[in-house]
Amino acid sequence: MAAIKRLFGNFRLSRQSGKKSEAESRSSIQWVVAGLGNPGEQYSRARHNAGFMTIDRIARAKSVELSRRRFKGVTAEVRLAAKPAILVKPQTFYNLSGECVSDLLGYFKIVPEHLIVVHDELDLEAGRLRIKQGGGDAGNRGVRSIAESLGTTDFIRVRIGIGRPAGFTVEMEPGRQPKTEENKDYLLRPMTAAERQALTPILERAASAVEAIAEHGLEAAMNRYNQRG
Repeated sequence: MAAIKRLFGNFRLSRQSGKKSEAESRSSIQWVVAGLGNPGEQYSRARHNAGFMTIDRIARAKSVELSRRRFKGVTAEVRLAAKPAILVKPQTFYNLSGECVSDLLGYFKIVPEHLIVVHDELDLEAGRLRIKQGGGDAGNRGVRSIAESLGTTDFIRVRIGIGRPAGFTVEMEPGRQPKTEENKDYLLRPMTAAERQALTPILERAASAVEAIAEHGLEAAMNRYNQRG
C-alpha cells in the first residue's frame, strides 16, 4: 500500500511539474512572428506566400521545424536575439490570418507591439523591404484580418515588396482614395525558377530584419532595413 501511495504521489508531482513548466514557458515568450501565406502545395511557390517563405528561412537558420499544430496554425519555438519567441504560419488561408494570430497572442499574453507580421506587399517595388508599425493595410486582407481580430493596428509589419504586374490598373472612385483590384493570378500562381531566384535576397533580408527588431529595437531596424539593400 505504501508503495502504491508513493507511486501515485510521484505521478501527481510529475503532472504538477509538467503544468508548471508549461506555464513558465508560456510566460517567458516575448515575441510572436507570423508569416502570411496560404497552406497547400499549390500555393507554396506563390508570391503571396513570401511570409511563409521567410518564416521557413528563420526556422532553418534556428534548426527547428514548424511541426506543432495549434490555434489554426503551425508553430515552432525559437530564440530571437536570445529572447524566447514563437514562429507561426497560420493555416486558415491568407484572408483569415487574424483567427490564428489573435488566439496565439491571447494564449501567450503577448502585446500587439511584440507581434511581427511578415507579408508580401503589392504597393512596394519588387525587391524592396519596409518595416513599419501601425497604419493602414493598403488592401492587404491578411493584415486587415489581424487588425480586426486584435482591435488594433499597433503590431509591427515587415513588408516584402513584390510590385504590381504589368498592365495593372487602378480604379478611381469619386471623392475617395484610389481603390486597387488585386491581380489574383499574379499573387497566387507559382513563380518561375528565375522569379524565385530574384525573390531570394529579399526573403533573406526579411529574415534578418526580424532578428534585428528583436535585438536592436524597431527604430534601429527601420533605419537599417528601410534603406535600399
